[in-house]
Amino acid sequence: MKILVIGSGGREHALAWKLRQSPHAERIFCAPGNAGTAEIGENVTIPANDLRALVRFAKENRIDLTVVGPDDPLAAGIVDLFAAEKLRAFGPTKSAARIEASKIFAKELMRAQKIPTAEANTFSDSNEAVRYCERAKFPVVIKADGLALGKGVTIASDPTTARSTIDEMMNQGRFADAGLRIVIEEFLSGTECSLHALVDGRNYLLLESARDHKRALDGDNGPNTGGMGAFSPADNWNSKLQAQFEKQIMRPLLRGLLQGGINFRGLLYPGLIITSGGLRVLEFNCRFGDPETQALLPRMKSDLLPLLEATIDGTIDRCAIEWDSRAAVTVVLASAGYPGKYETGKPISGLEDAAKLEDIHIFHAGTRRVNGQIETAGGRVLAITALGSTIEHARGRAYDAAARIHFENCHYRRDIALGAAAANIRELS
Repeated sequence: MKILVIGSGGREHALAWKLRQSPHAERIFCAPGNAGTAEIGENVTIPANDLRALVRFAKENRIDLTVVGPDDPLAAGIVDLFAAEKLRAFGPTKSAARIEASKIFAKELMRAQKIPTAEANTFSDSNEAVRYCERAKFPVVIKADGLALGKGVTIASDPTTARSTIDEMMNQGRFADAGLRIVIEEFLSGTECSLHALVDGRNYLLLESARDHKRALDGDNGPNTGGMGAFSPADNWNSKLQAQFEKQIMRPLLRGLLQGGINFRGLLYPGLIITSGGLRVLEFNCRFGDPETQALLPRMKSDLLPLLEATIDGTIDRCAIEWDSRAAVTVVLASAGYPGKYETGKPISGLEDAAKLEDIHIFHAGTRRVNGQIETAGGRVLAITALGSTIEHARGRAYDAAARIHFENCHYRRDIALGAAAANIRELS
């Protein structure tokens, strides 16, 4: 099979890497890809948001399956365009992708199906939003309605922060059209967990659990990012929570989508928080998480390709996934200043040395090769994933590899999975 992976991040490198292992994969193309994907496939110089050019490429090159990585092309209807040309693509339609592309749509769906989530109000007028915050109980969570590269969420601890956040989103155009409408919701205390499910419309197959680290700095400080690290399995997940998740979230969600005429086929990734009152949904995503994918796929022993095809064909209920019992820890190496302004074009050294370490996988994100030299080309540059018998073991390996890689002003958190590793040590002692 000829496979096209759309996107240029660490998630897309991990997907291409995993798909390349399939005995059914003949050629892998990545559009636009990065320096890492170029080593396992062929990069195509088409941006992920140039939908028409991607359709033309798939037709001209007789691509058998296209896997869409980022959320923006899904929200723009790339799967619909491929279907109109009788091309197979993995991912939800434009209508189904609203579950991520519009937080207001997702909130209304959850409210209608009584899916547990934070109490929330929506606003299209900034003055009304400010007046609401004047009488709100703080902290509150302010979210841009649309897609904002994982950066459209602010926890406002006081009215001043709330007012400035509302002004930036709704009046100053920080997130362009994505911030014209906002959601203000109650702040929920607890620990977060990421679950991924392959959904074929009526049935679903859960992947292993994972936890993400969103904040830029150690101790969960600093601004939200696309994700600074992840680990799997999640240390806060168990069979009781999974039963609650399936009964109170997944089944009502699929029922509500079908009642609304939406046949969701693709990857559904609910972001969850475990509170003292049980599970709550923070948000829904309709694509593989980043960097959770980089932690999950090295643990997946099964062939990913037939699973994606079964999702498209509506036969995911006939499938099962075999997992490596070991833990995985992923550490993201970023450019200084990320998620704000950052410089690119910094030479990267130490990649070959780090790759020689046992059970290490290096997934490229913001990288490019110029005159034979790999250099930085984005905010999140690399994702270093290590497998180990325990979270602590995997964590040590990941940081050992990270320490061998160098580029100017490299930044990464030093506390990825630290709490889970410490808890594991306490259990063993």
